[in-house]
Amino acid sequence: MGEVLGGPTATVNQPDCAGASADRPVLGALEMACVRALPLMNTVDPEKIASGVRLMLEGMGENPQREGLLETPARVARMYQELIAGLGLDPADEITCQFQENIDELVLVRDIPFASICEHHLVPFIGVAHVGYIPRAGKITGLSKLARVVETAARRLQVQERMTCEIADALMSRLDPLGVVVVLEAEHFCMSIRGIKKPGSKTVTSALRGSVQSSQATRAEIMSLISRG
Repeated sequence: MGEVLGGPTATVNQPDCAGASADRPVLGALEMACVRALPLMNTVDPEKIASGVRLMLEGMGENPQREGLLETPARVARMYQELIAGLGLDPADEITCQFQENIDELVLVRDIPFASICEHHLVPFIGVAHVGYIPRAGKITGLSKLARVVETAARRLQVQERMTCEIADALMSRLDPLGVVVVLEAEHFCMSIRGIKKPGSKTVTSALRGSVQSSQATRAEIMSLISRG
């Protein structure tokens, strides 16, 4: 989780900013110096993000030029560069190594922490992932690769249901296992701090593939292992 995910760099377009003036620049020089210091991932345009944050602050009735908010647009731009660093990347590409072992039993990594951004309200959902697979013909991968798959799938605008399937499909495509199970448990801040306001409520989603989906006994055994505290 602490390692930086690799990915292609991209040139960021810097269009003329309509509405900028000497007394109301879209971004200050110090703001953009901070933003440009970061490696740019995929097609993220930090200037557009920062300009949007400035407009949002004005829409709230705030003054983006006051001391406490002066660097906020650039800070938010840097934050989103980090939070959506997996955008455009294939989670399956994180499975970069495979080994042969005499094993045909479940491999399960529980409680992999993740944080993602709900694409409906742009607020976080935070939780843990349980990821397991049953090797075919002894083909396994490094345990850290399962965590990397989760991380890449999380680092983009997401919905939990889709993220669950993306992780399962990544394992199926690269390992060709007999079966895969992915269970995500997360708290969605769009439910916790707004709207219905139910902090602490958890959403659980699952994706089953292969023998895990077809065998009730296998499914029950795996779910029992996942639910153990």
